[in-house]
Amino acid sequence: MKNKLAIKWVLACGLAVTGLFGTAIGTSSQASAATPESLNLLSFGKDYIGTPYKFGATAGSTAAFDCSSYVQYVFEQAGISLPRTSSAQASVGEKVDKAYLSVGDLLFFKTGGSGISHVAIYAGEGKMLHASSSQGVTVSSMNTSYWTKAYVTARRVL
Repeated sequence: MKNKLAIKWVLACGLAVTGLFGTAIGTSSQASAATPESLNLLSFGKDYIGTPYKFGATAGSTAAFDCSSYVQYVFEQAGISLPRTSSAQASVGEKVDKAYLSVGDLLFFKTGGSGISHVAIYAGEGKMLHASSSQGVTVSSMNTSYWTKAYVTARRVL
């Protein structure tokens, strides 16, 4: 496309994210291009792959994370303040339709109980970066039957 540069980024965990640099639209009805900011956020977050999961992990601690402390910590490093819990994080930013997800968007799931109970960071190409109770910080497909059924909404804060 004229005046747009297509760039393929190969991330350390083996994900490929294709982005267009230029003006990011950022509306809930359109995907926003992967930006240097969102790619840096993802790269920083991947540095913690393998960190153990601990429910109720202390905010700011990197010894162990639960899903929301992990997301809060990663975004804090990018200068973005988020609430501590996944349900509170789900009220921040702009709602994004699942068809228009962009790298760095927050994904919210109902994995049990009556409301949102899990948060992840969209990593592109149907992948998400999150603190899993069974694997610790990891990259997973959001398109498995488990995550597809549990998906609630997404929010854009970048």
